[in-house]
Amino acid sequence: MTRKTFFKESKELFRDGRVRITMIIVALLMGVSIWISARQYQNINEQYKVAKTSERVIWDSQGEKNPHSAAHYGTYAFKPKYPLSLVDQGVDKYAGTSIFLEAHKRNEAQFSAASDQTGLARFGDLTPDFMLLFMMPLIIILLGYNSFTKENEMGTLTLLKSQGISSWKWVLGKWAALFLPILILTTALFMVAGLILSNLKDFGVFDWSSLLWMYLIYTTYYIIFVNLILFISAKTKKSGISLVVSLSLWILSCLAIPKAASNIAEERYPYPTRQEFAANVLKDKKQGLDGHNPWSKEAKLLKENVLAEHGVDSLHKLPFNFDAYRMQKGEEHEAEIYFKHYNYLKDQFAKQSKVYKGMAVFSPYLPTRFMSMAIAHTDYGTHWDFSDAAENYRIATQKFLNDDFAENSAYGNWGYRADANFWKQLPAFKYSPPKLDTILSQNFSNLSILSYWLIGSFALLLFIKKM
Repeated sequence: MTRKTFFKESKELFRDGRVRITMIIVALLMGVSIWISARQYQNINEQYKVAKTSERVIWDSQGEKNPHSAAHYGTYAFKPKYPLSLVDQGVDKYAGTSIFLEAHKRNEAQFSAASDQTGLARFGDLTPDFMLLFMMPLIIILLGYNSFTKENEMGTLTLLKSQGISSWKWVLGKWAALFLPILILTTALFMVAGLILSNLKDFGVFDWSSLLWMYLIYTTYYIIFVNLILFISAKTKKSGISLVVSLSLWILSCLAIPKAASNIAEERYPYPTRQEFAANVLKDKKQGLDGHNPWSKEAKLLKENVLAEHGVDSLHKLPFNFDAYRMQKGEEHEAEIYFKHYNYLKDQFAKQSKVYKGMAVFSPYLPTRFMSMAIAHTDYGTHWDFSDAAENYRIATQKFLNDDFAENSAYGNWGYRADANFWKQLPAFKYSPPKLDTILSQNFSNLSILSYWLIGSFALLLFIKKM
């Protein structure tokens, strides 16, 4: 019975001209979205390599210069473009791609792609994640909204009852017929993406296991929708009503609830404005050591402690340049301030994430979205991790420069210049995103919620009455 139902439903689907045209259009759109994303990925990676190489050449070519002048001259940390962003671009479009590293200040990432786009960009981009998250559930609705209602409307239900059909075999046959075309489209998309990425030069941290996990996440997402749409079709008497209810479910799951979650999270745990953040940082800076102000209370106290520690009565007798030492201590103090305030932002982000997870019980879209972005390294978690890595590199760079100034010059000798080859001794900035097992561990709650949705949606099918 299951096999007969499967073949019958499959023939009806593929004989329907509207379904064939829709599937062709979706396949073409997916192909175009992959091609566009692949081109963007290659272009951005080329720009990343050029910018990274050029910036390093500029840093190494400073010539003879005071190390602290080089600290203010600064350099850039560039965020790599990760291969699976070809499938899910996440927040990369809105997060900056580079951070300027300079003395005394922690800067935010700059040059986001969204800032360079026109107003038309607000209507959305044709990307694989848009197709996977929004369009595929609509295809499931189109294919399955009348799976059971058509039996009533066509009068075939009475005939099926007279044959004494098994209810679960009938449901299983319809389920398989509805899920098969979705599975084919999804598998084709991920296989094409994998083949493209594995054949690109320098495709970075891409590996098939990450792609497989993303494929499983989306497949689970579609199974949930298949189950829900079949349940709605079985519980409604007319196809029109089933279609309206199914579309309402899509609107709630993919649009309304995610937006409501965003609004609730921002209202309950708001971020400070840029002006408030800058004012709070400045207030804390004024209460501590300023490396450029030798007459402040904190600077005088540092001077007394250093003289006592080395058993001398004059800064000129110290075995290092106290000016550079004081500036390094000022850097360390300011770094602690920035860590304090940025940790507050991360705490707010963590609290907002909990709100999203709480709302995920009402929408399978949310855990799917977050898992997809995390695996693709295009989520805010990865962006925060990159920002912290850049800040740690900035702090290490300032220490590298100030220590050279302190160790190779005497107190008051601001005319000291480092050798032209000194800059090459600074290690290049490198960043590696979290590994797959770390990502899965950090997103265990999202995986659990998605699993509950899967089990719950299958449980709903058990409530379909025997025909």
